[in-house]
Amino acid sequence: MRTDRPTGRAEGVTEQGERVMDDQAAENVVDFCLHAEPLGQSGVGVVAPFDFALDRELWRWAPDDVSLHMTRLPFVPIPVTVEMASFLSEGGSVRRATRDLLAVEPLAVAYACASGSFIHGVQGEARLRQDILDAGAPAAATTSGALVSALDLLGTRRIAVVTPYVDNVTERLLAFLAESGVETVSSVGLGLLNHIWKVTYSEVVRAIQEVDRPEAEAVYISCTNVQTYDIIAPLERMLGKPVLTANQVTMWGALRTTGRQPMGTGQWLVEATDRTAA
Repeated sequence: MRTDRPTGRAEGVTEQGERVMDDQAAENVVDFCLHAEPLGQSGVGVVAPFDFALDRELWRWAPDDVSLHMTRLPFVPIPVTVEMASFLSEGGSVRRATRDLLAVEPLAVAYACASGSFIHGVQGEARLRQDILDAGAPAAATTSGALVSALDLLGTRRIAVVTPYVDNVTERLLAFLAESGVETVSSVGLGLLNHIWKVTYSEVVRAIQEVDRPEAEAVYISCTNVQTYDIIAPLERMLGKPVLTANQVTMWGALRTTGRQPMGTGQWLVEATDRTAA
């Protein structure tokens, strides 16, 4: 039987019984002591609607030592309406989705749906957070609750609002804001019933240019299925005021419950949070 060896010094045993290896094998030895252990991770659970398509955007606000653990609420074959938002806020579904996340021991669970968290007003938002806590989460945040907290941090009470929704869903958001002590000076809805994740940056920018008013102290873009990360800071520079978005405040609110700060260079809310923490 042929037993070819690579060229170089042969592997063998010395007179003292010590094992030696050839030059080529020695070069391939890895000293694992030279490699740092992986960065420790803390988890944040995320309960999202069944049609949520922007997981990657949420991750952009996450620090390197935070992992997001996603789960979805059950599918229902109806468009984005008041009925759908009510379905997404059903307590039993939210509790079950939260329990699905607990095996990985998240520090907090975020409910990442704007309409589901404002559709039944301030009491409905509080009930959602309680559902998450009752299911066993150590801390809870919702998109709409985090929005109000962010406005409190910024000292902002008069805003302009952009939504992708049909009118009666947008009206529920404005009612929630009013109940929370926030005045909407202007609003515009895109009238979409589905495929909201396909809204482009250009469409969002045009809507903001249409809705902004001098008396608005900030602009809010609703719906976690509207992608916004890359345009927040440029819009804020252009308008000279904060631009808050559903995914941004969701991540901000969830991370805040864990004592961590979101990523987002140049974003007004992120930098205001950094200053407050300092």
